[in-house]
Amino acid sequence: MKQLLGCLFVLGLCGVARADAFDDYTNLHLQKLIASKNVEKTQQLSLDELVTNSDVLPGLRSAFLVVRTNEGRLAKLLVQRAQQKVGGDMFFPIVLVERFVTFREAEDRTVWAHAKNIRLFHDFRLSLDIGQIVPAALPADLRLHAEAGKAYLEPLGKAELYLVTKHLPEAAPPKGGKVAVGDKFEPRFFNGVYKLHDDGRRSGELHLKVDKKGNVTGHFFSDKDGAKYDVEGAVTPTPANNIQFRITYPRTTQFFTGWMFTGDAQVITGFSRIEEREAGFYADRRQD
Repeated sequence: MKQLLGCLFVLGLCGVARADAFDDYTNLHLQKLIASKNVEKTQQLSLDELVTNSDVLPGLRSAFLVVRTNEGRLAKLLVQRAQQKVGGDMFFPIVLVERFVTFREAEDRTVWAHAKNIRLFHDFRLSLDIGQIVPAALPADLRLHAEAGKAYLEPLGKAELYLVTKHLPEAAPPKGGKVAVGDKFEPRFFNGVYKLHDDGRRSGELHLKVDKKGNVTGHFFSDKDGAKYDVEGAVTPTPANNIQFRITYPRTTQFFTGWMFTGDAQVITGFSRIEEREAGFYADRRQD
């Protein structure tokens, strides 16, 4: 009970961070994107084009790029044209890679490499498979050319560079909406997508599906690396707002016991147990 009360207290204090449009794009979305008319494949992407295409993603002001790496993985990047002041009045054109994510091949959300705030100067080479600036002796995917009055990004080796010119509507997350709760609480109210926060140590997207018998199936996508894990459990007959489920990881299993708020069916809160360690959790239903 102390754990449950503590979890409720934390829930009252914490807000839920909403992923932006860049985060919504999974590996599957990138595959559909580069096969659509919403991108332009290019061998030289000028810095001016980064500016003119900086409003493609809703709520963001950076150009959106997709790269197929030399090792065949897909990566998504947010980049900006910028200048770096060096010394007194010397300014050098650079490209700021605000953030990028390279996905593991054949996986929807599992992250292979990622980084933030990388500054590309002239002749800097970025490996999206390694996730770092690398010397010329190592394979790289992108290079910045910025001399003799010309400045552009170019793909290297077998890498392919795509400039996204239009947002892919289906990349937007499904609308959560609100559940109409009547006098009687029903197990189907648990159906939906939630943002799961576990002990301030783990978080991710929890997908729950409940059948007519109260059996629970679904998936959990970790915020740490996007990995997908199976979820199984059941909704108890009494009380009807109680759910017990487990997330199966490669080397261990985590068990959850939770209660859904009966007033609006928007939150599940309770405690979890992993290898005999108990802690509090809460899960917010994803809103529109």
